[in-house]
Amino acid sequence: MRAKIACYRNNADRHGNFDIGCRILTQTFFFKDDDWIPAPKSWNSNIVKYKTYNTDEADGFSLWEQVTERMRKYSKTENQERFGSPCLIEPHLGQALFRIKVIENYTRRCAVTLERTLPVLETAHIKPYSQGGSHWESNGLLLRSDIHKLFDNGYVTVTPELDFLVSDRIRQEFENGRHYYDLHGSKILVPKNLDQHPDPEALAWHNENCFNG
Repeated sequence: MRAKIACYRNNADRHGNFDIGCRILTQTFFFKDDDWIPAPKSWNSNIVKYKTYNTDEADGFSLWEQVTERMRKYSKTENQERFGSPCLIEPHLGQALFRIKVIENYTRRCAVTLERTLPVLETAHIKPYSQGGSHWESNGLLLRSDIHKLFDNGYVTVTPELDFLVSDRIRQEFENGRHYYDLHGSKILVPKNLDQHPDPEALAWHNENCFNG
């Protein structure tokens, strides 16, 4: 692998360190095979780094028109009854990177239960993004999906001292929650790097504004 990278970069030192970038695709969509768009003539199958297109260029404008035409067709066929009209949205910038960093910081373990089954682990904002919270790692916790829902709805919280607390409301409203009360008062798992620890101010905000203890 190192030799191949050195070959691509014309680097004679095959034992040195290499910075390898990574790109993550978000909000992807797929056309049916019959609607695939042929690659423009300016596309080369030997491209190693990256290639971009914009609508200021002929090929980029052509791609945009073809995609738009296909999207109109899909909106007028079988998808019309299942989905609303296409609209522009304002995505949360940094959401995907936030999730990746928090997952790795917590070594793929739920901060409360230590669960390691990745499909049920979710990244939770301590202070919600909609309330002015950031995508900084210190504003995130890796939680099992049920703990995440309880956290967002104020049934559980984490104190600035990193204690996991469970509200009496679970017992009062659902006559249940024994599993959660067994975790009450326990210390949560935190990343090894101090800079990645949960922000005490964000935790205090959650205690005061979300938790219904």
